Amino acid sequence: MKNLNLPMLLLATLVIFMFVFVGIAIAFRSIWLVLLFVILGFAFMGFGLSRKHKRK
Repeated sequence: MKNLNLPMLLLATLVIFMFVFVGIAIAFRSIWLVLLFVILGFAFMGFGLSRKHKRK
């Protein structure tokens, strides 16, 4: 079994939660929260992809 990369797992979980929060913000009909969570989701995803690219 391979070693678990815990920081990347937590980062991926954080990205998933950001997009879940987008759905919750849509339910609350708050455009500002939708925009905030979409931007944060893509920012965290970009950060994770850049870290992965630098490791290779």
